[in-house]
Amino acid sequence: MARWFRSEPMEYISLIVNEDAAHDCLADLGKLSVVQFTDLNPDLTPFQRRYVSYVKRCDELERKLRFFAAECDKFNLELEPAGDVDTFVNNGPGSTGTKDQTGAQLLETVEVELEQYENQLKELNNYSEKLTIEYNEKVELQEVLEKARRFFMTDAPRLAVSELSANRYGGDGRTQTLLGDGDVGRDLDMRFSSITGVVSTEEKSRFERMIFRATRGNCFVRFAPIKQPITDPRTGELVEKSVFIVFYKSVSIETKLKKICDAFMAHRYSLPDMDDAPAIDRMLTENAQELVDSRTVLLKNQDTRYRLCEVLAQQTERWTWITVREKAIYHSLNMFKSDVAGMLRGEGWVIAEHLDEAKMAVSIAHANMDLGSSTLVETVPKPWPTPPTHFTTNKFTYGYQEFVNTYGIPRYREANPALFTAATFPFLFGVMYGDIGHGMFLFVAGLYLLWNEKANDKAKLGEMTAGLHAGRYMIAMMGFFAVYAGFLYNDMFSLGLNLFGSRWEFENQEYYNVEEGSEAEQTAAYGSAESVYPFGLDPMWHVSSNELLFFNSFKMKLSVILGILQMFMGTMLKGLNAIFFKEKYDFFFEFLPMVAFAASLFIYMVFLIFLKWSINWNSRMLSSTCLSPDDDGWGSADYIGEWQTCDSYNYGYENAMCTPWGYSCQDGDDLTNTCPLGYGGSGNGCQPPNLITTLISIALSPGVVDEPIYEGQANIQNYLLAIAGISVPVLLFAKPYFLSRASSGGHHDDEEHDGGGDEHGEGFGEIIIHQAIETIEFVLGMVSNTASYLRLWALSLAHSELASVFWDKAMLATLNMNFFATFLGFGIFAGTTMGVLLMMDVLECFLHALRLHWVEFQNKFFKADGIRFSPYSFKQVIVDSSAS
Repeated sequence: MARWFRSEPMEYISLIVNEDAAHDCLADLGKLSVVQFTDLNPDLTPFQRRYVSYVKRCDELERKLRFFAAECDKFNLELEPAGDVDTFVNNGPGSTGTKDQTGAQLLETVEVELEQYENQLKELNNYSEKLTIEYNEKVELQEVLEKARRFFMTDAPRLAVSELSANRYGGDGRTQTLLGDGDVGRDLDMRFSSITGVVSTEEKSRFERMIFRATRGNCFVRFAPIKQPITDPRTGELVEKSVFIVFYKSVSIETKLKKICDAFMAHRYSLPDMDDAPAIDRMLTENAQELVDSRTVLLKNQDTRYRLCEVLAQQTERWTWITVREKAIYHSLNMFKSDVAGMLRGEGWVIAEHLDEAKMAVSIAHANMDLGSSTLVETVPKPWPTPPTHFTTNKFTYGYQEFVNTYGIPRYREANPALFTAATFPFLFGVMYGDIGHGMFLFVAGLYLLWNEKANDKAKLGEMTAGLHAGRYMIAMMGFFAVYAGFLYNDMFSLGLNLFGSRWEFENQEYYNVEEGSEAEQTAAYGSAESVYPFGLDPMWHVSSNELLFFNSFKMKLSVILGILQMFMGTMLKGLNAIFFKEKYDFFFEFLPMVAFAASLFIYMVFLIFLKWSINWNSRMLSSTCLSPDDDGWGSADYIGEWQTCDSYNYGYENAMCTPWGYSCQDGDDLTNTCPLGYGGSGNGCQPPNLITTLISIALSPGVVDEPIYEGQANIQNYLLAIAGISVPVLLFAKPYFLSRASSGGHHDDEEHDGGGDEHGEGFGEIIIHQAIETIEFVLGMVSNTASYLRLWALSLAHSELASVFWDKAMLATLNMNFFATFLGFGIFAGTTMGVLLMMDVLECFLHALRLHWVEFQNKFFKADGIRFSPYSFKQVIVDSSAS
């Protein structure tokens, strides 16, 4: 864990390699994943780089591989995995360890192989498209012939008869001509021209509307759907189509109809005279035979394409990994600079503990080519550029590190918030989500993800599933702490568990006959070990009338304690950073005033909470209570001390009243007289204080404590207030002052009488502004952030109350009804619990815990402006390419 606290030490190196061995050197360095190269050619465009031709070749190979993958998808063929990434990186084809082929030879071999497969596949696709077009045309012609013949055999005579009847007997007689009945025969013999074809069913309505508008209704259109969908030769999708026949009586209309058909991409077919039945039958028979032949050839082509795609599916991922690896090598070589002919120089960051491995890899690559004396790997002396940040993580720590990196990358060697987040994040989530039953569901879900860890590591997961897999340990810990907090609250689906036997008991409880308003009595003496529930809260609180009041007070104080401790821990980390980086001004004039301010007000608040919890208030309040020595309550074990009778009772005064410590009570006495502690204020130390009032009075009423807890509380709070008041101006002015003095002294030493006073004045102003922002953010942030931690109490209360409502309204309300009502009530209870508490509330608590860490905790010390270490790594580029 110590390595996780601060990032790995980095070294900036200069690498000089022989151009002939450069490929092998980078091939070996890519396996190590410990070097991040710096671009030494920032002024050159990508097309001016030395190895741009190789990168273009790799891009072309990637295009071909994407084409292969798309063709395999058309046949629903899954690309077969190329095996384990680590095995491929270390022992794959083209690896310098195998020595089968050099990088250039391997790239050329892959290019030739892919070119052959691409040509074959393109040729088959073109032939398939041509065959599909021919096949579709024959299918459409067959449908047009059948539909047209059916129309002329059935619909046409019926329509002719209907029109003839209308002309003879219809209407007002204005349709008859002067020639009388002789014209009817000529009308029956009149022949109309027609256009037949096929149009998409989706375009049918628009097609018909366009014909009507273009010809002004002087056409007769009929449609008949084709039952079998037709395959689009270009996209391969099935398209619904319909046969159409349009009758018209004008050459100009024919021209318009042909243009409309072309616009709607409707296929037109020429038909023989429909009255010649033998010719139609002969044409149908010939077309049907050709249709069978075309289908046979098309299926053969499809089978050949399928078998070729099967071969490609087995090799595509392996080819992709080879291409990505080679592209990464040449892309990195483009960052090198050629200062001397035949030599390349590169610079970059390397993890310090792996520096020797990098040197060894470069030396071996040169030695294999008998170029051992022409290599040089050495560290570059300071000043360095800003080093990148790298943490060595494992399966458990990876999720938490990404959790922090999402907000911002830590600075180089800065304290890593992820180390603390790994413990505090699931714990604070559990505080908000605390429930044994609900937490168990989440815990089991995390265990399920852990059980399938190996299978999911090798599987190709979606974005959401991959996120759940990466956070599997976090989910399991969130569930565990939710169960743990549920045991602390003694809450399981809003019900208390009497695991160890309650330490409270109601009168007639054993007879299940407890009266409303009854008060529970402890089963053992107050303050004794037997009176304390062994773990968590006593289940009797869940059935008491003051349950909400008690849980609110407990959870609110718990939230404040946890929040202040976490923020104070963040402030301490700021001090550790200042010590590590030897920033004395930050330590003395930022860290120490911050600690003084936080401790004097907020740590003191935590102290008062614990002190109030630790005091036996029954004994204190009883010590100031006036009792008669003859009463039954005299001599009660609740008072810690020796019971003493007062003088008035000893002298035999009638109705004498005494306090347990022997004070003679008189009319008009208050706690200032009857309390033996003498701490001052109205309570004098015997009255439990309202802590909120006490804390407010520290600032608004210095020196006044109405209900003190300990002796001298007013003076101590005055000292604490003075410390807090002094720390603020120190935090605001001390660091800018000393920085100004230091920069001014250095300036006069280096450049005497340079006239740079305005620049230094402006620098001092900027420092003051920055420090003022820092001071305001810290001082106000301590107050607002403390209030922000009350979300722990609010969400825990909301969770328990929602669970209680679901149980009472869905389950309890139906238990005394019939079986069906109970069954329905359980369904409602299970559904609301699953949807609201196990999904929405998990997300809500997760986001609130996320905010507490990103804002309240990390802003005390975390700069989040670091540079992420992006090593030259074959494994990483292969994983990224597979994910995309």
